[in-house]
Amino acid sequence: QVQLVESGGGSVQAGGSLKLSCAPSGDTTGLYMGWFRQLPGKEREAVAGIASGGIPTYGASAKGRFNISKDNAKNVLTLEVNDLKPEDTAMYCCAADPSSYNLWHGSPKYWGQGTQVTVST
Repeated sequence: QVQLVESGGGSVQAGGSLKLSCAPSGDTTGLYMGWFRQLPGKEREAVAGIASGGIPTYGASAKGRFNISKDNAKNVLTLEVNDLKPEDTAMYCCAADPSSYNLWHGSPKYWGQGTQVTVST
C-alpha cells in the first residue's frame, strides 16, 4: 500500500512561485507519479506526470511554468510552479499508478489528500 502526503501549498501573490512536495510511504518502485489540480467548480485535471525513469510529461495547462521532478534517493516528488496566476488557484493532489494511462485518464490507484494553493493579485 502506498500513501501520498503533500505539502508546500499556501497563499502567494501573482507572479510568485511555489514548490509542492509529495512524500510517498511504501514502495513506489515502478510507479508513474504525477500531480492533479482541481480549480473551484471545475473537474480535476492532470497537470504533470513523471515516469520512474525521470521523463516528465505536462498537460496543456502546465506547459512552460510547471516543472515536475522526482528525487529517487529521498523518494520525494516535487512540482514547482512559477509565475503563478490567480487562475492557478486550486487544490493540488499527488497521485500514483503503475500505469501512466490510468493517471492521465483520471483514475490513478493512489491519491494524496491535496494541498491548497491560493494566488492573489
